[in-house]
Amino acid sequence: MAGSQYTTKEVVVSDTAVKHRDDFETMAGSGGCTWMLARKALGTTEFGFNLVEIQPDGALPEHDEEGSGQVELYVVLEGDAVISIDGAERPAPAGTFASIDPADRRTLLNRSTAPVTALLIGVLPGEGYEPPSWA
Repeated sequence: MAGSQYTTKEVVVSDTAVKHRDDFETMAGSGGCTWMLARKALGTTEFGFNLVEIQPDGALPEHDEEGSGQVELYVVLEGDAVISIDGAERPAPAGTFASIDPADRRTLLNRSTAPVTALLIGVLPGEGYEPPSWA
């Protein structure tokens, strides 16, 4: 905007929030993981999502979402990860998307020498989303 100065990376319009990941609260997790609390920072309550940075030789704790019923989407944003779903490992370099059913055991591993950053999204199926016909 002409004449406006921004001193923060946040812009809030109505219930819309825009933030840079550097502004997210972080939380140390197990397995060499650092969580960047994106959902909390943006105030989203309709579905869950967070960023995770996995250090070399680190991994997300292996788990399933059978108890919660969530379908999870993992998106590798940076680095070279390995995804394990029910024990089957697959390379997951930056740009990899994985849609994972609740009952599947999953983990994201970093066997490289550089950090891996991934976006993890969780949603309960059947909660009202209808894809457009073109998608």
